Amino acid sequence: VQLQASGGGLVEAGGSLRLSCRASGRTSSRFVTGWFRQAPGKERELVAYISWIGGSTYYADSVKGRFTISKDNAKNTVYLQMNSLKPEDTAVYYCAAALSPYGLGYPSSYDYWGQGTQVTVSS
Repeated sequence: VQLQASGGGLVEAGGSLRLSCRASGRTSSRFVTGWFRQAPGKERELVAYISWIGGSTYYADSVKGRFTISKDNAKNTVYLQMNSLKPEDTAVYYCAAALSPYGLGYPSSYDYWGQGTQVTVSS
C-alpha cells in the first residue's frame, strides 16, 4: 500500500484546511486509515482514524468538534477536514494505514505511512 498525502499549508487561526490521503496498491487489506501529527520536539500523536468497513471513526479530544475524517471508497482517499484551526494544531501531518484493529492509538500499530504534509496555523 502506498499513501500520498496532500493539502497542507499556511492558514490563520480560525481558518480551515482539508488534507487528502490517496492510497494505491493492495488497498483491500487495510483496516483503518488514520491521521497523525508531530510538532517539533513532541511525539507523534493520533488525530483521527476511520475504518474502511463500517466507517467508524475516532477523534482525539483535542480535535473533536473541529476536525472531520471521511473517506471516498471509489477514490481510495481519506480526507481530514480541519476547521477552527488553532496555532497548537501546527505540525507535520501524516496519514497511515493499519492492517489490524489493535492498538490503533499507537504509531507502531500502523503498517504503511505517507509522507508528511506541513500545517502551519498563525496567530
